Amino acid sequence: MEKEKLERINELARKAKAKGLSDAEKAEQAALRKEYIAAYRESLRAQLDNLVLVEPDGSERTLKRKAK
Repeated sequence: MEKEKLERINELARKAKAKGLSDAEKAEQAALRKEYIAAYRESLRAQLDNLVLVEPDGSERTLKRKAK
């Protein structure tokens, strides 16, 4: 995620604590948070896709992505 967007998320959070947000700012904050979470999850995707679980009996299985 771009640095400017991260700074805007922080700016909106500070403003929300100080004096509240307008409806437009609340919508912008929600959209930015959604984008941030999606980017974070995508950054972990490679690790999760290659994760191998070892069962108590010693067998191994690959973690499968849940179908949407």
